[in-house]
Amino acid sequence: MVTWLFTHPMCIEHDPGPFHPEQPERLRAVVAALEAEEFKGLSRHEAPSAERAQIERVHAPAYVDAVFAAVPESGQVHLDPDTAVSSASGEAALRAAGAVTAAVDAVVTGAAKNAFCAVRPPGHHAEASRAMGFCLFNNVAIGAEHARAVHGLARVAVIDFDVHHGNGTQHSFERDPGLFYASSHQSPCYPGTGGEGEHGVGNVVNAELAPGAGSDAFRRAYEVRILPALAAFAPELVIFSAGFDAHVRDPLAQLRLGTDDFAWVTNAALDVADVSAEGRCVASLEGGYDLDALAEGVTVHVRALAER
Repeated sequence: MVTWLFTHPMCIEHDPGPFHPEQPERLRAVVAALEAEEFKGLSRHEAPSAERAQIERVHAPAYVDAVFAAVPESGQVHLDPDTAVSSASGEAALRAAGAVTAAVDAVVTGAAKNAFCAVRPPGHHAEASRAMGFCLFNNVAIGAEHARAVHGLARVAVIDFDVHHGNGTQHSFERDPGLFYASSHQSPCYPGTGGEGEHGVGNVVNAELAPGAGSDAFRRAYEVRILPALAAFAPELVIFSAGFDAHVRDPLAQLRLGTDDFAWVTNAALDVADVSAEGRCVASLEGGYDLDALAEGVTVHVRALAER
């Protein structure tokens, strides 16, 4: 088995407008990085469109209707001050969510060893009935619910190393003991959620990192808090919210991670997946706004997946 890569050209066409940080060039940089010779062995797949029923396991039907109704014929329409849609955004959002559900299918059935979804718009800020933080649909939450509804998994975990707390994912998971959410994130920072006192029903772990924190604090948070809790949960599938904006060069926050930290956290979580989940892992792109740092982070993350 090999690592599968899911992406789709429409995910590049999603255009929040000029000067927006979540620009199409982000995905172009990721796709270019994964064209390197070392990734020739990836099994490459076009992301399918998610089905409405898959999305509605996480999002309210009226909200789904509102997202598609807002998609303009040209230009941009803002769903909140940070989150805009263009003519391609509806299909891009379907392809992003569809990539994760297809990746779950491939990994859980044993067709793939693991999978990376190079998609946008990102998803972890999207609430059940609200777009925010550049996100329309919560791709990883949709994937987790798909794993349970279709494949009968009892325990699915999301590990979120994006610099921003995934409020939407936490709110989707926090009252369900069959789901686990752990996040390392800068605090204070957008969106202002993710306090270490937020535990859900014992299935949420938040590690707050102060502005300026670097590798030592990041790795300690995983070694002391997140990884032991993940191991105790014993997931049958691990899903990464793979954001690379905690890198020292990223312009939207002030953590100081190096590229090797993304390889380290990937391998550390995969070690847990090897024990309880037969190594089953799916990753979906979230943030990362310095194009070179983003490409470097994706490179080491996917390398770690592929070397398993």
